[in-house]
Amino acid sequence: MTAADRNVSDCSRSFARSNRMQARLHELVPGGAHTYARGSDQYPEHMTPILTRGEGARVWDVDGNEYVEYGMGLRSVVLGHGYRPVVDAAHAAMCDGMNFTRPTELEVLAAEDFLRIVPGAEMVKFAKNGSDVTTAAIKLARAATGRTSIAVCRLPFFSVDDWFIGLTEMAAGIPVAATADVVRFDYNDLATLEARFQANPDGIAAVILEAATATMEPAEGFLAGVRALCDTYGAVLVFDEMITGFRWAMPGAQTLYGVTPDLSCWGKAMGNGFPIAALAGKRELMELGGLNTDRNRVFLLSTTHGPETSALAAFRAVVRAYETVDPIGRMERAGQRLAEGVNAAAAELDVAEYVRVIGRPSCLVFTTCDQDKAPSQGFRTLFLQELLNRGVLGQSFVVSAAHTDADIDLTIDAVRQALDLYRKAIVAGTVEGLLIGRPVAPAIRRGAAPRRIAPTAI
Repeated sequence: MTAADRNVSDCSRSFARSNRMQARLHELVPGGAHTYARGSDQYPEHMTPILTRGEGARVWDVDGNEYVEYGMGLRSVVLGHGYRPVVDAAHAAMCDGMNFTRPTELEVLAAEDFLRIVPGAEMVKFAKNGSDVTTAAIKLARAATGRTSIAVCRLPFFSVDDWFIGLTEMAAGIPVAATADVVRFDYNDLATLEARFQANPDGIAAVILEAATATMEPAEGFLAGVRALCDTYGAVLVFDEMITGFRWAMPGAQTLYGVTPDLSCWGKAMGNGFPIAALAGKRELMELGGLNTDRNRVFLLSTTHGPETSALAAFRAVVRAYETVDPIGRMERAGQRLAEGVNAAAAELDVAEYVRVIGRPSCLVFTTCDQDKAPSQGFRTLFLQELLNRGVLGQSFVVSAAHTDADIDLTIDAVRQALDLYRKAIVAGTVEGLLIGRPVAPAIRRGAAPRRIAPTAI
């Protein structure tokens, strides 16, 4: 048995078929995955499950291993895999045709549903992914104001397009000019945003941010202050609701915190895994991409698959589920139980200073620190490795409404066992000898190292 197929712990899981299929993926697909966050470099080396199916909060891989999954499709699956009302609605729509040369009745009904549940929005346009709608929002703001500068909050991710990715470590192939008009400001720091406005009093077209994140809530008055600055300087306020929408509240963080943006961008949970996103906002802005304007028109969003019927039907079924079965309440309860259980286990094993679950109960993450209490990719990988070996898959502890008490109990037990080995690594001051392969690496980084695929492996 090779190191790639054996396990560090006493668990008997094999990843042999997954390893072979992952190697094949690297031959066929750049990065071995279609999303960088799903890449093999985000998981322990030689332990990258290739999945075959899911049900509820459980998934199975090609080796027959079963897992409780967290993250759930990068936070897009809130009701659980294979949730029948959503699947049935999408299937019925598919059977009547998925794409036509004219709008369908579903486009009317889905738009009415969306605008009914998001009170600050007056018009909506559907698309397939979040990057398209955030970039459309930026374009719309620039057209509406006649300005070019954008104030972007220092948060992890807004778009795959040049105006944002050009600010990251993966800026290869992007002209410097693409980000020349982008300025940054800090979350919960109104002074940094005000300074940007003062330096560009007539230049900032839009301010874009998430109202909250998994680990950061808005300070008292912060969002209202951002709204006031945008009003004072004539900028368009854009909220990215990709994660907060349908997870903080169905109508988004904007209703929870009582601050209405001019434009908002949606995706992920609104389709329970089906590909759908939305740009919504004030009529006076949105109509710049329509026919009820005397101004030069904005080429806003025009996609072949934006209005395909299965995703619109799935969205409508998600809305009905939120109105009848309280998915957010279920996520909050499951997340609270999980956080309390894991943190209690860490305290019992005297590693609470090294491993901790933090964040909103519906959007939990875990911290993994080394013997010096500094964040560590090596120790994170050890933790992931031991959870995988015990049937828990995920880069976070983001729950869904499908996570049951049994799922949470299995996870807490797996964590308790994983932390026993983690504690040994803390005492030893190293993961060497306990970790198979190289540590995970940031998904967005300049080079393939430290998880470059060896030339002989392709």
